[in-house]
Amino acid sequence: MSDESTTRVEQPSGPVHAGPGTLNYTVNVGLSEQDKPRRSPRRIAGDQLLLIKRQFVDPHGMGVARRLRDDNRTVILHGAPGSGRTAAAQVLLYELHQDTGIFRELLPGGEEGALTDPDLVGVGDRLLLNLADAGVSQWAQMRTDLSALRTAVQEQRAHLVVVMPYEGVLESHLQPYRADIDRPPDIEVFRRHLRLHRIPHEEYLRRAPALDAFLAQQPPMEEVALFADRVRRARAAHPVHDGFPTWCDRSRDARKQWREDVAALVARQKAAPQRALLFATAMLHGAHADVIHHGAALLLRTLDTPKDEAPLLEGKDMAERLSEIGAGTGPGGQVRFDNLDYDAAVRVHFWDHMPDLRHHFSTWTLGSTELNDPHITFDLRNRLVSRLSGQYLRTGRGLDLALLAEEWSAAPATRARREAAISALACGLSDLRYGQSLRTLVYDWCVGKQLTGNLAHVLLRVCTDVIAPTHPDQALTRLHHLARRELDATPALDALCDLVTTSGRLRRRLLHRLTRYPNASDIPIFLRICDPVSLTDPGNAPQPLIEEKAVQASVVVGWAQVLTTMQQPRWQPYVQRWLHTACAADNYRDRLLTLLVDAAGRDGGILAALYSAARAAEPTAPGGRARGTAITERLFQKISTAQGLYPSSASTPPAPSRGTTR
Repeated sequence: MSDESTTRVEQPSGPVHAGPGTLNYTVNVGLSEQDKPRRSPRRIAGDQLLLIKRQFVDPHGMGVARRLRDDNRTVILHGAPGSGRTAAAQVLLYELHQDTGIFRELLPGGEEGALTDPDLVGVGDRLLLNLADAGVSQWAQMRTDLSALRTAVQEQRAHLVVVMPYEGVLESHLQPYRADIDRPPDIEVFRRHLRLHRIPHEEYLRRAPALDAFLAQQPPMEEVALFADRVRRARAAHPVHDGFPTWCDRSRDARKQWREDVAALVARQKAAPQRALLFATAMLHGAHADVIHHGAALLLRTLDTPKDEAPLLEGKDMAERLSEIGAGTGPGGQVRFDNLDYDAAVRVHFWDHMPDLRHHFSTWTLGSTELNDPHITFDLRNRLVSRLSGQYLRTGRGLDLALLAEEWSAAPATRARREAAISALACGLSDLRYGQSLRTLVYDWCVGKQLTGNLAHVLLRVCTDVIAPTHPDQALTRLHHLARRELDATPALDALCDLVTTSGRLRRRLLHRLTRYPNASDIPIFLRICDPVSLTDPGNAPQPLIEEKAVQASVVVGWAQVLTTMQQPRWQPYVQRWLHTACAADNYRDRLLTLLVDAAGRDGGILAALYSAARAAEPTAPGGRARGTAITERLFQKISTAQGLYPSSASTPPAPSRGTTR
């Protein structure tokens, strides 16, 4: 089995699920904002779930789980570890294909609140509550809170899948929602992955004793997926001379991890140039020979190794040097070790047995991403950072990895260094052991850390691309703090606006945050988030946000702060959009105008300024000037009522002459 971390940062978007088992994350963090359109976290999450669905083989009991989901909107999933229960939960939610709501993983307690919080569930949300590893006390508390959560799920037409602990108990009133699953047929899981790898079925239908022996052990589903991936790589490395049984033999041998062989090889190769070549080949495995050559030379320079003064023509050529370390060059010039997953064992050996060089290995990795070679691609850079990150995470140094990303983000601003920092931090955030603690660290950085160099950009990217797809509430709070600290450009605010467009619940939640404790730095954010078009568009929800009392209260508080602290030229464009929306939204015209007038209170100066803004907005009103004039007259009526000049039930009073304002 490869010793790489299960976290890979590569071009595909979002988590990659290696079969019905543990989720392995692949994060799309490779292109800078100016190089790609911003992708919605909802789209990223959808892509992640789609890939899981494609790799999924139904376990026994999946039909019962689907029926419970459809009939009750709630499933409590029970299965043994390694049976694919987490993937089954994700597939159950993905299959709903709802137009409203978002997929998210609930994290009870902490900043996301308790399961009993009525605002925890949005309309049409697809919620995963993974308690597979919960202790006895936590599981007992969650069972107590499930009734309140289920009520909110029903009211919001959402769906909930709970993964319960294997040894957990379940009360009688919860038993009707329980679905028991058993592991799917191992051979079908294996073949599904080979099909996804585009391996023709006639190649893998042959009998392979090594595969039979492996599956007879009933390994976890993740192990089955990894075995299939090794078969794919064995086939790619030896496509002509070997066949399926031999590829399976190589995959079986790779599970030995080659550690003793590597230790013996390193002991034999004592010269610094050969050890540098061995390390560079392992870290850049699969890269072109030119890249391996430059990488080995860079490591020698990083370690201040004296240069070999022997004439160049007298030295060993690249082919001979590679042969000495058990590697070779393929037809396309790519360098690989002869033994499958040997590269992973080499990386483990250097990291574990040369601890004094770890910082130098990190420095070398960053420098290698900037090597000037046409063969250094986006994918190669990401694989390189992922392999280094894997060593940090494997040895329990998740915090050190985050600090390394911070260090890299403070380095001179180059695209390669910025992307390396993003990839490293994304690896840590996506790791199941360190994700929660590193999300807390990211929060602390967003709130109060000095954002030097590229750190603000790095934090923005991991919030939108890594945190938001599965934990949107946490992404919202972090982006909010980043947006508060922006001066001229507003990429964090733009990302925050994109995030709340995915869910009315998130927009409601953010409006409440912005107005519960009014802050001057929140005014520009409020003006962007309190968008009248979004507030009046119900989508597939029963009613738009603007009809909710809590949202109305937030809008009035926010607009009151805008009108009392900002000069008219700054808020007038936003009022104009508000009025133009009232022109087009007949059902909510009065509500929109009333909220503006309520925000102004009885302040005659502000009310006069609102009327003046309405007059200025008439020529560009949707439906023409006449439509705009009608809105102005309706606004004037509400202003007059607010000032006590006319009763609220009176007919429309005469507007002031066009040369004056009130």
